[in-house]
Amino acid sequence: MNSFNIFDSLPKDLSSEVFEDIVHSSTVRIERIVSKGHCSPEIGWYDQDENEWVMIVEGEAVLEFDDGSKCKLSTGDYINIPAHVKHKVIWTNPNQITIWLAVFYKS
Repeated sequence: MNSFNIFDSLPKDLSSEVFEDIVHSSTVRIERIVSKGHCSPEIGWYDQDENEWVMIVEGEAVLEFDDGSKCKLSTGDYINIPAHVKHKVIWTNPNQITIWLAVFYKS
């Protein structure tokens, strides 16, 4: 059984945000996301069929929800976003990479 490290093999090209599946099954998906100044498109929201637990492993980000509320996240912070709660990323630190760990799961 091999072990891995969340900081290994970080992408050098961050012209686009990078999404990488770590684990994928029929009931859960774990993803590493690497951002540097990236945010969601201005128009539209994430509206997912799964719940999403997300943690900032390193860096900073701000989420916005369709009710107008915002949530600032820093290293070590996490949030659980229930399925169909519309949200988007409105800011990640442009001067430092932000590493997210996202767990998508069904209720």
